[in-house]
Amino acid sequence: MEKGLVALGAALAVGLCALATGFAQSKIGSAACGALAERPELSGTMIILLAIPETMVLLGFVIAYLILG
Repeated sequence: MEKGLVALGAALAVGLCALATGFAQSKIGSAACGALAERPELSGTMIILLAIPETMVLLGFVIAYLILG
């Protein structure tokens, strides 16, 4: 029972982070498309803004590793 709950905690750590990242990137991506249509010189900034939420998934993986470790 204990191993199952530990695995569930690790899965929730990664899954919820990935879900939140996907939601954030969908909002940022649609706003970035609109901004790039008007000002193409903002492409570097938009790529950075799209990459920032990915760190949340990486932190979720780290937490899952610590839970399972």
